[in-house]
Amino acid sequence: MSKIKRSLTSSLNPWVETKNTTDIKNRTGNLYESIAVIAKRANQINISVKEELHSKLEEFASHTDNLEEVHENKEQIEISRFYERLANPAIQATQEFLDNKIYFRKNDDDLFS
Repeated sequence: MSKIKRSLTSSLNPWVETKNTTDIKNRTGNLYESIAVIAKRANQINISVKEELHSKLEEFASHTDNLEEVHENKEQIEISRFYERLANPAIQATQEFLDNKIYFRKNDDDLFS
């Protein structure tokens, strides 16, 4: 697991908490721009976690279509439980944004003027 994910999982509360919207707005000057940055980062986190989970579960995949070969694998269950306990990517992205760990830039070109 990457260093970022380990640091987030160790100190991040997976439960949703209310955040002060003025703190979120202050980084960009616009609440909606801040939310767009957070949403893009949450999507990045979600994609990387999903890829990591699929690569780990690929080891346990059965490539036969036989329904009688269903069996439980404790390692597979533990891996799945670990990823279920992770905080939502939106929560992780919001915390990264509030901790100034996200780099973003504004495109100053106004397309419609």
